[in-house]
Amino acid sequence: MRIALGNDHAGYPLKNHVASVLRRLGHEVADHGTEDDAPVDFPDITFATCDAVRRGEADRAVLVCGTGVGAVMAANKISGIRCALGHDVYSAHQSVEHDDANAIAMGAWLIGPATAAEVLESFLGARFDDDADTIRRVAKLRELELRSARELTASD
Repeated sequence: MRIALGNDHAGYPLKNHVASVLRRLGHEVADHGTEDDAPVDFPDITFATCDAVRRGEADRAVLVCGTGVGAVMAANKISGIRCALGHDVYSAHQSVEHDDANAIAMGAWLIGPATAAEVLESFLGARFDDDADTIRRVAKLRELELRSARELTASD
C-alpha cells in the first residue's frame, strides 16, 4: 500500500519510528512531514499529506502530531478525507471497517512506539465492511460534506 506520512514538529520524535514500521509492514512511504522540531503549522502538513490520498498518489494517510487532535480536525475539513484518531488498536481497525477511514492521526505525546506500531498494523490491515448499513452510513458522511460545501458556496 502507498502511505502518505505527515508530521509536525511535535510529531517529529515519533516520525522515524512510524516510517520504519510502515516499511517493515511492506508499505511504500511518501514523506510530507517536517524534518526537525522547528515549529510548523499542522494544517499545512495535514493538507499536503491528505491531498496525496485525494489525488490518488497514496492509498492512506498517517499523521503524527502532539495529540493527533489538531491533525484530525484539519484532515476532516478536506473533501474526501475521513480521518480517525488512532490511539488504540480497536478504534484503528474499526474506523476503516465501519467508517471507511482513509487517514489516521496519532499523538506522539500520548502513545509510545509499541502502541504506534500496533495501531498502524491494525489500521493498515483493516478493510471496509461493505455491507448495506456501512455503505449507507459512509454515503451519509459524504453527503454531509457535500451539503456543507454547497451551503458555503450559496452564501458567497
